[in-house]
Amino acid sequence: MYLTDPIEALKHQLDTLGETAKKGFVRLNTPCQVDSLIGWLNVQSVLPHIYWKSRDADAVEHVTLGAVKAFDSLVALQADLAALAGIGGEQPDYFGGMAFDPDSPGWQHFPGCHFLLPRIELRRQEGVGTLSLNLRFDDRCPDTEIAQAHACLVVLKAEKALPRLLPYIYQREDRPAQREWAAWVERVTHPNHLGHTPKVVLSRQTCLTAPEMPNPWALLAHWQAGAADCFHFGIQLTPHEAFIGCPPERLYKREGRHLMTEALAGTTRRGQDAQQDQALADALLADKKNSLENQCVYQQLLTQLEPLSSQVQMGEAHIVKLRSVQHIRRLIHAELHRDVTDQQLLAVLPPTPAVGGVPRESALAFIRQHERHQRGWYAGVFGRISHTSSDLAVAIRCAHIGPEAIRLYAGAGIVAGSQSDEEWRELDTKIADIMSLLGMG
Repeated sequence: MYLTDPIEALKHQLDTLGETAKKGFVRLNTPCQVDSLIGWLNVQSVLPHIYWKSRDADAVEHVTLGAVKAFDSLVALQADLAALAGIGGEQPDYFGGMAFDPDSPGWQHFPGCHFLLPRIELRRQEGVGTLSLNLRFDDRCPDTEIAQAHACLVVLKAEKALPRLLPYIYQREDRPAQREWAAWVERVTHPNHLGHTPKVVLSRQTCLTAPEMPNPWALLAHWQAGAADCFHFGIQLTPHEAFIGCPPERLYKREGRHLMTEALAGTTRRGQDAQQDQALADALLADKKNSLENQCVYQQLLTQLEPLSSQVQMGEAHIVKLRSVQHIRRLIHAELHRDVTDQQLLAVLPPTPAVGGVPRESALAFIRQHERHQRGWYAGVFGRISHTSSDLAVAIRCAHIGPEAIRLYAGAGIVAGSQSDEEWRELDTKIADIMSLLGMG
């Protein structure tokens, strides 16, 4: 569908914006229907590109283009949130993420922290689409702001079908290799190490190279079709590099002062039929090693939330069934103190014990010493933040797609009782979905 009418409608609203309206944050909206938001995003020239959809059944699907403002620190982001809240009126959504270990070297072109207020948003909820243009007048020249917004509108293009995923032949290299992985697991599970660090989440980078790389947005669209109970995200800051994923794990969801988070840890595969599937789920709940892994996560979350909250409650353990794996999950609800901000939450919650370890600092020290690949934004944070509500995922089950390689990431929580061969197979299970899309499953 061509976007001529929605674009013209926004241009008209922009050209007729009254002087009294040029204050603070302004969002201009118009109805807009497209078949595929990712297909629309893929053809646009304005960068950055962001795609975000929460795992909730009634979630809003977002794609964004460009940036009115960008923030490479949580302090700057929180200051902007507070500034606009002080002005009043409509409050914007900010999209972006953080690296697993922001203070360590990461991926080129991906800062340790990066959130942005997008210039253009296309949103869809329950089949209804809205194209929006975002403007800021509190800290910039109105004429310049309008001119920059107009320049983004005039280059918008019509939606096109996503390119087909072609069957390339990929060369695979795992980092670490299995022998080195086994040595890591042996060190972590040594009684002397377990005495001070009962859990370390070790990760593997699977690097796939081929003469050509698949279109990242086509890959995400196919991936999300088989990941209905997951978050879906993608970010493209430069023309030839993207980070996409379909993570099952929520970092937290905040509505006002109510916060919901979860302990998602402990993994087994799916069964060949319903009977075997249930038997595997029952065995997972009863397994001491996996129960310990989940316990490490929820105990630390409870400890971190207690000083920020007036009330914290945790639910019973239950099984979450995904396409290739099953996990143990416990939901945690908290009522935050009145003055607690997203900046404070993001300063203490990530990296969670599900992707780092316990205690955090000694687990991170082991990871920094032994992992030679850069995790970058893998196992970091991705999502949406606003003054009134926020929703953020833990960036696992993901792929970094560059001009010469696809890098897949998976991790396993190593605790007492972990066996290196079993954990290695778990890594393969966790990347099975995207490997099958690439013709390697």
